[in-house]
Amino acid sequence: MKKDNSPKQEFLFGKRNYIIMLIGIAVIALGFILMAGGGSDDPNVFNPEIYGWRRIRLAPTLVIIGFGIEIYAIFANPKK
Repeated sequence: MKKDNSPKQEFLFGKRNYIIMLIGIAVIALGFILMAGGGSDDPNVFNPEIYGWRRIRLAPTLVIIGFGIEIYAIFANPKK
């Protein structure tokens, strides 16, 4: 009978941390998706939609919240 002395490989974070990280990545991605677009097909025509509330306020706020979630996921105790 052989004894297996190889060390057990463990992940750096716990399952809870990775789930929180995925939520943070989803929030960041949603922010960037909301920020996209607003251009004009004709470069001589100005599209005021680029300065809309969604692109100026909502999307950057979601990105910052997503980064906050990522920081929380890194510091969260995986044992809880």
